[in-house]
Amino acid sequence: MSMRRQAQPLPADIEKAMRREAAELERLDREVYRQFDRDPLTPIVGLGPRIAKLAVFGRDPGRKEIEIGLPFVGAGGQKVREALYRHRHGRSLPDFEASLSVGADLFWINTVPYKPLGNKAWPMAVKRRFQPLVAALLTRQWQGEQVITLGREAFFWFGIGQTKEVRDALEAFWSRDDRFSATHVTELTFDDGERKRFVLAPLPHPSPLNQRWFKRFPELLAQRLTALAIE
Repeated sequence: MSMRRQAQPLPADIEKAMRREAAELERLDREVYRQFDRDPLTPIVGLGPRIAKLAVFGRDPGRKEIEIGLPFVGAGGQKVREALYRHRHGRSLPDFEASLSVGADLFWINTVPYKPLGNKAWPMAVKRRFQPLVAALLTRQWQGEQVITLGREAFFWFGIGQTKEVRDALEAFWSRDDRFSATHVTELTFDDGERKRFVLAPLPHPSPLNQRWFKRFPELLAQRLTALAIE
């Protein structure tokens, strides 16, 4: 079963709020949306089953994600899906549809569900605007707590709007040599006082531009999947 059939629909109130925020984005790559005849205000959100044992948390969609209309299907996302397929089946990923199917039982989400110009990270002001909406998806649409974060931007998203103690703990963990094998427990606290616990398992971003870690990424992800008991 493919991710297209498995993913939950985006709640109407959250989609409306995301579209409203997107309308004001100055660095939204509207030309790429136009090339693929996509509505630039429609968020690229994958989600997944509420009972998913693992969430994969990235930065933002790229060109391929706009073309297909799903997150984590471009070069970086395919590195994740390929490693997941090999972990589960012991062989190489055969085709694109298999890459979607193998991730159908996971929860997929980004810090900002829109493509920025030049694939440059969205500024903190934009991430702050979308943070409550993305956080609502992680709490309302997903019951799990284990999160693989891809890259620095995704990991430090969990400090946005949180206490200095939480932010300092994230900084201290990221400075550790074992940050890509150990896990970090943190909480998100919302304006209404609600809290949710997360177990963060950071990995480097799976981009070919990340030369230091790119070749090691499949090995690191395989180790994470085993340690988190993802079968």
